[in-house]
Amino acid sequence: MQKKENISMSVIRRLPRYHRFLSELEKNGVTRISSKELSEKMRLTASQIRQDFNCFGGFGQQGYGYNVPQLRVEIGKILGLQNNFKCVLIGAGNLGRAIMGHMPFEQLGFQLIGAFDNSPKVIGTVISGCKISDYQDIRKFYAENSPIMAILCVPREVVEKISDELYEIGIRSFWNFSHYDISLKHPDATVENVHMNDSMMTLCYRLCTLE
Repeated sequence: MQKKENISMSVIRRLPRYHRFLSELEKNGVTRISSKELSEKMRLTASQIRQDFNCFGGFGQQGYGYNVPQLRVEIGKILGLQNNFKCVLIGAGNLGRAIMGHMPFEQLGFQLIGAFDNSPKVIGTVISGCKISDYQDIRKFYAENSPIMAILCVPREVVEKISDELYEIGIRSFWNFSHYDISLKHPDATVENVHMNDSMMTLCYRLCTLE
């Protein structure tokens, strides 16, 4: 299936969820599923699922449904999980170390090739086989390895400076855990912001509505 242009972000953000559900179905030995059955498991309408898949040419056969392993593979291709994009992590504090230790990068389309910090206590340590390097060496590392994405786990007060430096040397994509909007200064950058505070406040609101 070929990607189409101008796919809405709401559809794109559902693709990882489809991939996750299909992976679980495959692990449980399910080889075929209808849009109705999939909709019941995911709490989406069957119409929504068909519309989402039609954005990429459609999948499945009428009267048969979807081939679970094949659909999982096709969605993985759409997401680009086979690309193994090179990335680096900046900021090996508690959050950074947790990400290094627990994220299955190669299953998610990336390869973590380096991690950096400015703390002498952290530099030189090894986490999940990745040695923490001095951030001062980032330019040399980039010149030799050409990572295209940076994971930012640095404090709010330094993220502007660091993102500017990374953008200057050639990194244009960021997985940003810092509460700073990189896109305002660098509108051509590809940024995925992760706001855990926002997520928790949303949960708080949802709990309030139950009272």
